[in-house]
Amino acid sequence: MTHPWFAGVAAPRVLAHRGLVTPEAAGTGIVENSFAAVAAAHSAGAHYVESDCHLTADGVVVLFHDDDLSRVTGDPRKVADVPVRELAELMTGRGGLITLAQALDAFPATRFNLDVKATDAAAAVGATIAPFGDRVLLTSFSDARRRAALDAADAAGRGIRPATSAGRGTIGRVLTAVAARSDRLLTRALAGIDALQVPERQGRLRIVTPRLLAAAHRHDVEVHVWTVNEPDDMVRLVSMGVDGIVTDRADVALAALS
Repeated sequence: MTHPWFAGVAAPRVLAHRGLVTPEAAGTGIVENSFAAVAAAHSAGAHYVESDCHLTADGVVVLFHDDDLSRVTGDPRKVADVPVRELAELMTGRGGLITLAQALDAFPATRFNLDVKATDAAAAVGATIAPFGDRVLLTSFSDARRRAALDAADAAGRGIRPATSAGRGTIGRVLTAVAARSDRLLTRALAGIDALQVPERQGRLRIVTPRLLAAAHRHDVEVHVWTVNEPDDMVRLVSMGVDGIVTDRADVALAALS
């Protein structure tokens, strides 16, 4: 059966990468993964927001990409070493800190694509999203972190299990199976997977190919490509059969793909 995260929204899906920060908003100090960035994506009409999860020193899951604060706030400390109240102060004037719990509560119509960035965050992410599994897709470069978060959501025992997309190890096995034309290996690799979220290329290796798309679709698995910001590339990929575009410019994508 189709997971509710996918249901009722026509493909191609536009996933607002870390929310939406337009050049104009960036000029006012608004940054990615802030409350303002998530609100801007929602206001632009994006059904999906892609974001990242870290854990603060006092155990609060926040939407934040890097493991330290240097790029976003100029503070060199790790997110894991800063309490949530202090992190909120640092994000004042930058669009405001948003915790995972706040995001799920403040934007009840938004579906979240959450990348678990830290091993220590996995259990807390799973527990937090457990009542909201119908509108969460969990992912991570690490399959172990992804599975740990899914297990924590299951252990909480509240609601629907979140959807999930493959980590690097699983994607490697999928690509091997596709290259070998082995449906047996492909079936095994895609067990429990709802989506493949991949770059179009990794260095000189082309990831997104007609063969990969056909293989994924035979197994009812969607393919989402990151991070695509040029309208011509968005249209070209969707014309190939890609199901979703992860983009910094959800406003541009929604117009280009409407």
